[in-house]
Amino acid sequence: MKNKRKWASIRGLRTALLAFVAWGVLMVVFGMIDSNVFKPNNILNLLRSMSKYLLVGVGQSIILITGNIDLSIGSIVAMSAMISCTLMTNGVSVIVAILVAFLACMAIGVINGVLVGKFKVPPFIATLGTMFAGRGIAYMVNNNRNTGAIASGIGKEAGASFQNFFYYGKTFGIYNAFWIAVVIFLIAFFIMSKTRTGRHIYAIGSNVDAAKLSGVNVFMTTSKAYLISAFCSFVVGLILAAQASMGNMEAGNTYEMYAVAAGVIGGISPLGGTGLLLGTFAGAGVWQMLENGLGIIGAPVGIQRLVIGVIVTAAVLMDILFRQGSRSKKAKG
Repeated sequence: MKNKRKWASIRGLRTALLAFVAWGVLMVVFGMIDSNVFKPNNILNLLRSMSKYLLVGVGQSIILITGNIDLSIGSIVAMSAMISCTLMTNGVSVIVAILVAFLACMAIGVINGVLVGKFKVPPFIATLGTMFAGRGIAYMVNNNRNTGAIASGIGKEAGASFQNFFYYGKTFGIYNAFWIAVVIFLIAFFIMSKTRTGRHIYAIGSNVDAAKLSGVNVFMTTSKAYLISAFCSFVVGLILAAQASMGNMEAGNTYEMYAVAAGVIGGISPLGGTGLLLGTFAGAGVWQMLENGLGIIGAPVGIQRLVIGVIVTAAVLMDILFRQGSRSKKAKG
């Protein structure tokens, strides 16, 4: 009985579990419409595609829990892909190319943390600025052109190794891209649920003034959150680069919105302080299942976007109504 109460008291757990149920229901519904949904190859491809949404969703969810937002996610994805591929097509080794891209992407995370955490620039404005700046860098690194095939610079063997590690290769029968996303998800989950940094992230999202009085370093905590987000976007950039075997200047376009959707569908509150990354995992699955299922049944792209938009809006509305209901109960009590 005590264990049941303990689990019930975890904020966001119920919504996260509902997201998992919704994921399962969607799979069954689309599977009844078209049995191709249940084919092993489709499921494997679904998990691989889901990895991108899971990673950006994890980063954005952590930012949302702090009560902020990160609009630079898609641009960091593009920077990662373009910088790494531009270097590789010019003969730079894979490891060095990845390291340079990593440092550039982390620099955007640092700037976001400083602007929002130190100078109190509204996160929408701060990350809107870095979104445009990051996309500009992605365009500039190869003189406003997409890159050629990475194998042309580092050779077919090295190029194939890069692609297999981040996208096409499998481990235990499942694509590596999914395993990479799961490992990063588990690390982020541990940080948020078992460390002081995680507790501080929830604290500043719940009440930043109370967090300050409790001794939380808001600047450092906010910066850590933005660095995690930047890292997740950096990895997605490498996954997209491996998928295409080249750098695309438009890589990651609108991914910041996909990230918000994955988090919100999974119960992460855009108002801050509430939600579990477990829900983000399910939210990414729901998002990918909708995209995959609607595509399989031949729904036009417009319908796909409309359905997903309605679901995201409904999820945010439910969160607001739930919070208002909780406040009313507390007031009456």
